[in-house]
Amino acid sequence: MKRHLIILLSLVTFWTTTEAQEGIPVYFDYLSDNYYLVHPSMAGIGLGGKVRLTARKQWFSVDEAPNLQTLNAHYRIGDSSSGVGAIIFNDANGYHSQTGGKLTYAHHLNMGGDIRILNQLSFGLSAGYIQSSLDETEFRSVIPDPIITGARESVGYFNVDFGMSYSLMEFYAHFTVLNALGSGRDLYTAIEFDNLRRYLLSAGYVFGKSEWRVEPSALLQLTEFTEEKTIDINAKVYKDVSFGTVWGGLSYRRSFDGAQFQTNGAFGEQRLQLFTPIIGVNVNKFMFSYNYSYQSGDIRLDNGGFHQITLGYDFGPERENKYDCYCPAANY
Repeated sequence: MKRHLIILLSLVTFWTTTEAQEGIPVYFDYLSDNYYLVHPSMAGIGLGGKVRLTARKQWFSVDEAPNLQTLNAHYRIGDSSSGVGAIIFNDANGYHSQTGGKLTYAHHLNMGGDIRILNQLSFGLSAGYIQSSLDETEFRSVIPDPIITGARESVGYFNVDFGMSYSLMEFYAHFTVLNALGSGRDLYTAIEFDNLRRYLLSAGYVFGKSEWRVEPSALLQLTEFTEEKTIDINAKVYKDVSFGTVWGGLSYRRSFDGAQFQTNGAFGEQRLQLFTPIIGVNVNKFMFSYNYSYQSGDIRLDNGGFHQITLGYDFGPERENKYDCYCPAANY
């Protein structure tokens, strides 16, 4: 029993490291027309702006389970080529928590063509401050451990994200470096990680010009220090209705790396696999979406999944589409 518990904790540690690194974890809220949350170059991508509020909760039956809340807004400054944005977040996972904020500036270059043709190259830079905490007040040990202070430790640090995006009508592509400075929290005595850089590469296309549209996309993540890699394969379907637009889709996330385990004398390897259906609706300037992530595999901490909701509001000087394309990120 003890051996199986150790194996389980090792796997949970592996998945937590993959999914909840320093800064804002990259979950699936970007699929709720929320690309700015992970790509700074998307700040002010279109005429007007967006506000998105998200809340995520994992494993309702587990105490101190991971939970995350984010609030972000971004806006195009008039008819200029500049966009600005801001993000605040709170992320808690057991005895560890982090809160922080980011400010973003993005510059958008029109690559030519008619004003109604979306052909834009964008660059963005975010500067952020994160306060990271570890609560050791409830840690108990019969034999004193010099590593455990028994107090609430807290440190803060700065970091930056930067990236670029290219939008050509219904096509889009993004490349982003998160935690580019590499510095991170100096919170643990035993083990320190000085390289928190992550690389994101994503692309997608919206097919269809009628009331039905399909949007396949993919997002690749690479963590530099641990060399962990994951990929998201996504598909969304849109349907215009009398009161707005309803949409839904499915995302599949898989890691390229596995965690080793042993059971009944046999060795095995299990890779992270998440299936995430998502649904949403846009009514006038408002948006609501819900997604549920199910983790497959023989070894899991809990049978429950991960729930997340997103509330959104689009604003700007006009409601008409600026571009003659079905491009949700740029048109409001």
